[in-house]
Amino acid sequence: MSTLSRTDRKILALLQKDGRMSVAEIGRQVGLTASPCAERIRRLENQGVITGYFARLAPAKLDAGLVVFVQVALQRTSGNAFKAFTDAIEIIPEVEECHLVSGEFDFLVKARVKDMTHYKNLLAGSLLQLPNVQESKSYPVMESVVQRSGIRL
Repeated sequence: MSTLSRTDRKILALLQKDGRMSVAEIGRQVGLTASPCAERIRRLENQGVITGYFARLAPAKLDAGLVVFVQVALQRTSGNAFKAFTDAIEIIPEVEECHLVSGEFDFLVKARVKDMTHYKNLLAGSLLQLPNVQESKSYPVMESVVQRSGIRL
């Protein structure tokens, strides 16, 4: 949003780094008292700029240490083929992200599982069984080099 003030952007940057930071501390860092700072945060929430707060978890400690990217091509892309696919993939809990892309494939899927055995089961038992799937290519992640959870402000 280009209508965000410099102070709003500073508040957003602080919340992206630590969503549990107190309003008083945010205000101190941006030069506001707690009340006007809280009002700015409420306004940013009401405008839909801030859509929620979450905890960053350690995937390996939760049996979800392997990330796999999967390119998926559909047999057909007309009619309700996209909707049938997206409705079905949305309910697979291992799928963290699914993006409609242009190019050689139709969707790029990010899944998180325990290990390759679990990924093989996810691929054969769920992903390849989705409506209209023609083919897939998988890219298991060996090491994450850059991971950012925030948006550059």
